[in-house]
Amino acid sequence: EIEAKYAKKMQVLRDELDLRRKTEIHEVEERKNSQISELMRNHEKAFSDIKNYYNDITLKNLALISLLKEQMEEMKKKEIQLEKEKADVLLQNKQLKEPLQQAQEQVSELQKKLAHYDKDKEALTNTKAWLKVTQKELKDLQWEHEVLEQRFGKVQAERDELYQKFTKAINEVQQKTGFKNLLLERKLKGLLGVLEKKEVELNEVFTASNLDPGALSLVSRKLEDVLNSKNATIEDLQLQLARVCKAHNDMLQTLEAKLTAFGIPLDNLGFKPLASPVPGQ
Repeated sequence: EIEAKYAKKMQVLRDELDLRRKTEIHEVEERKNSQISELMRNHEKAFSDIKNYYNDITLKNLALISLLKEQMEEMKKKEIQLEKEKADVLLQNKQLKEPLQQAQEQVSELQKKLAHYDKDKEALTNTKAWLKVTQKELKDLQWEHEVLEQRFGKVQAERDELYQKFTKAINEVQQKTGFKNLLLERKLKGLLGVLEKKEVELNEVFTASNLDPGALSLVSRKLEDVLNSKNATIEDLQLQLARVCKAHNDMLQTLEAKLTAFGIPLDNLGFKPLASPVPGQ
């Protein structure tokens, strides 16, 4: 009975333990399956993250490669441009080499001039002092200039007045002198004509009279006396005419000198003074 009792308890305990073991095994399996599912989800998520990460890296690398290619093309273009600029700069350097030498020579000359800077500075100081004196003299001269301008205006008015009076007097004198010259010339021509006529008449009288040589000599002497008297009269008239012509020309020279002294051009007279030719010249 005891063995049966304990066998029955043993069986009941075995069944309970077996049920517990199965339950625990089932729970363990469920936990295992749950952990497996969780791990699988984690692994899938990690794989997806890694995949996305590497996809992003790949896309970024592709974009970077494309950008680097563009930058490389730009660098090549810049390199070509820089080569052209380099060639231009080298050409400019060759062209500027000669001006550079000239500039260096100028710098050398300027350095030589700089050595004389102190002398130039002293000269500048002296020049400034002289400039002050000159400015003072300039002010004095300007004041004198104003005074002279006032005097010049007054003299110019007097000159215009004298010019008008002088022109009027010249016209009157020229008219009188020309009229007198004309009378003297006509008188001289008339006397010459009378003399020629008398000589012709005298020759005709001599020819027609058939005088003896003594009477002819006496008549000739008287005729010579008359001719000498007439010639003296003619010479006197010629001398008077020469004096009048010379006086007229002297007056014209005086007029020109006065006009020049007053600064009046000869063209402003309105006529051209006529110089009389002196007889015998």
